[in-house]
Amino acid sequence: MKTLGFGAACDYCLTREPSNPLGDSPCMKRLHPLIETVSRRSCTILLQGESGTGKELLAHHIHAMSPRRLKPFVPVDCTALCDTLFESQLFGHAKGAFTGADKATPGFLRAADGGTLFLDEIGELNLPVQAKLLRCIQERTVVPVGSVESIPIDVRIITATHRDLRGMVGQGRFRQDLFFRLNVMSIVVPPLRERGSDILMLAEHFLEQFALMDGESAKRLSPEAIQLLLDYSWPGNVRELANAMEQAHILSKQGMVTCADLPQEIRSAHVMDKSETETQILPLATVECALIKQALRAAAGNQSRAADMLQIDRRRLYRKIRRYGLAELVQ
Repeated sequence: MKTLGFGAACDYCLTREPSNPLGDSPCMKRLHPLIETVSRRSCTILLQGESGTGKELLAHHIHAMSPRRLKPFVPVDCTALCDTLFESQLFGHAKGAFTGADKATPGFLRAADGGTLFLDEIGELNLPVQAKLLRCIQERTVVPVGSVESIPIDVRIITATHRDLRGMVGQGRFRQDLFFRLNVMSIVVPPLRERGSDILMLAEHFLEQFALMDGESAKRLSPEAIQLLLDYSWPGNVRELANAMEQAHILSKQGMVTCADLPQEIRSAHVMDKSETETQILPLATVECALIKQALRAAAGNQSRAADMLQIDRRRLYRKIRRYGLAELVQ
């Protein structure tokens, strides 16, 4: 059995579709016709929405429903690699292109030839890489780093971001011409807190996948746990739900997930949502520490993403992480 780390295991489950990946909540049902239409085409698609809303899961579904489904689906996290390494990973490089390049590599674009390339957090690309990506899309060719040869490619590109790309264009941080190329079809993925019954569908999906990984029977949700999941606001969206279900899968001993098996943040939020006559007022520091923990876990330890979720400056978040001794939750 393959062993995955906490974050990797959640990514594993996030990329495996539940039986109904689109969900049956009203806000998702409104998207069904559009998703079915674009799945049959090869146009570029821009998926927008808060961090962790399941944009990669939707991109997988679009690929699986498309004529390209028998070809590769290549997901790329644009935040994960430094600029120079990312350029060679995306476009490939020729032998001898730089120190250590002892052999040529095809890169993500050529690896996805005939299939779909999913660029997550496209807003993190720097301007030079944006320019080179634009040329690839326009000319349907790729020029590896250190080469002058144009290599034809046939790739459907799906991108995703939680940022306001149109606003970034106005600030000169994102190329307008690339934005128009990527924004042929735009789909806004609703946050999990607006998706009602989809929360339980996804929770059961994650429990099934974690059980499959460990060769066990899937755990069931108790009525009390279900109520907690439905009452919670899910600031970290689908990724936070996957994290919560992994913890529940690990801690549950009797085949039934109880309230005690869920993360403290979910249980605390339930207490805080009660009426003032029933609720004990918690110290501000306690609530603040819990929220920072919640954001860091939902952002998989990425401080910039966590700061965005909390809507505070990254340096201020760093000081609070030191104050509350939360360094172990940071990448």
